[in-house]
Amino acid sequence: MPQTLLTATNIAHKFDYELFSNINLELKEKESIAIVGRSGSGKSTLLHIFSTFIKPNKGEVTLLDKNIYSLSEEETEELRRYNLGIIFQAHYLFKGMSALDNIEIATLLSKEKIDNALLERLEIKELMQQKIGELSGGQQQRVSIARVLSKKPKVIFADEPTGNLDKETAKLVMDVLLEYIEKNRASLILVTHDVEMAELCNRSFKLERKVLKEML
Repeated sequence: MPQTLLTATNIAHKFDYELFSNINLELKEKESIAIVGRSGSGKSTLLHIFSTFIKPNKGEVTLLDKNIYSLSEEETEELRRYNLGIIFQAHYLFKGMSALDNIEIATLLSKEKIDNALLERLEIKELMQQKIGELSGGQQQRVSIARVLSKKPKVIFADEPTGNLDKETAKLVMDVLLEYIEKNRASLILVTHDVEMAELCNRSFKLERKVLKEML
């Protein structure tokens, strides 16, 4: 049976107002889940809760058999470094460095090797010696995704990873992410406003009126 990689139980969170409550979700290996919803519905906050960055007001998240909000800071950093892949719409690359240097930083920290086949699949292998500032936004985003996948993460959290890409490149990125989780027995949680990208995932959920509901 596929291993369960993430379990969220009775998650609730609020800032000045309640964002959502009683959210439950289970993610298994080789599974991709999309979360869609209107701007301001709390999609990104929920993703940050699942991925160790925000502690919910209520509920628990078990990630790779660890209750993540009972871990020490050191244990959390280790989990992020070796097992989690975080892809944001803003790619946070080091602009004064080459594309290759940016990817190498991640692989050195996680003690992995750069996968040249991945660079070819993302159509960025020829760009490795160029400085990040010389690349287009779409090229930078693909370098960012290569940097994350080169760590060989077990769970990928992606927040609007295709939001700034044209349709063809967005489809390429999604194909690469889905191929990766299948090949590596990993999993993906994708936050997106793009229904077409969401439909490529195994399951889709809508965050609406403070509730997360599966879209059938």
